[in-house]
Parts: sequence; C-alpha cells; structure tokens
Amino acid sequence: MKVAIGTHNRAKVKAVQNVVNTYFDDIEFLEVDVPSNVSSQPFSDEETRQGAINRALNTLEATGAELNFGLEGGVREIDGIMYCCNWGALALKNGQVLTAAGAQFMLPEEIAKKLRAGKELGPIMDEYTNEKDTRHHKGAIGVLTANLVDRKEMFEHIVTLLIGQYFFLKKEK
Repeated sequence: MKVAIGTHNRAKVKAVQNVVNTYFDDIEFLEVDVPSNVSSQPFSDEETRQGAINRALNTLEATGAELNFGLEGGVREIDGIMYCCNWGALALKNGQVLTAAGAQFMLPEEIAKKLRAGKELGPIMDEYTNEKDTRHHKGAIGVLTANLVDRKEMFEHIVTLLIGQYFFLKKEK
C-alpha cells in the first residue's frame, strides 16, 4: 500500500510512519513537498484545518496514493490568550477527506506578541530556545511541556484519530 505524507518535516513524517506501521503491513511511504495554500503561520483553527486538508489533497494529486496525509500546525487566540493548535487530514484515493484535531496549549505572552507581529512560530521557538529546527523535533509543545510531549507524539495522536476514522468508514461499507 502506498501512503503519502505532504511534508518533509521529520516530526510529522515519523508520526505518520509510526502509526501507519502499527496498523498496516507492506507499506511504501512517499514524502512530497506540497503547499498548504494557507499562510505560513495559520492564525485560527479554520485556517489550520484548511491547511491540513489542502496538504492532503495536494498530496493525493501528486502521488495518487491510497492514503494521503496532511498535517498542519497553527495558532489561535481565545480571550487574549494565544494557543498552539494542530490539525490533520487524510485524503483517500477516491477524494474523500477525513479530519481530526489534536492538543492545544497556551503560549507564553512573549511568544504570542511575536506571532501577532507577523513572525512564524518555528523561528520564534528556535530563537526562544537557542536551538535550531525545533519544529522538526520537540517543537513548541516539547519546550512548553518540559519535554513531556514532543511534536511527533502530538501528531501521532492526530494520525491515530485519522486512521481510526478510516477503519470505521471501511467497516460501514
């Protein structure tokens, strides 16, 4: 079975591989760099969800794989508090799209101010931690949860929700 992932981000790719390998055998993984067709820093659940859907559909178009994953991280504001939000989409070969959301957690005000000023979370976290490519490893969630949950684990939960919906859909047919 061909499974395509609409990114080269190591945390997202590993999340898909870990979950898919748990439930399927004989998998060929394809990684493709596809656009999200939303802003580089999505600023709402709606925009972040749409980015995941767009990545999944663009991945399907690029590969024609049976399962096509799009994963997107963004931010949203509630009552003046900035939260990180995360969405995933699974586009099936027939064009049907399943979606799921994951963990949301507060961002410190000093990070929120930089986001409101137009900066992207990944580079902000690199600056905040004095590290490089945090988005490919622990991510903001790893930093802000004292490494109790990393970005790969957060996306594994979303991918598991998507695979579960896929199994339910197949069972219903």
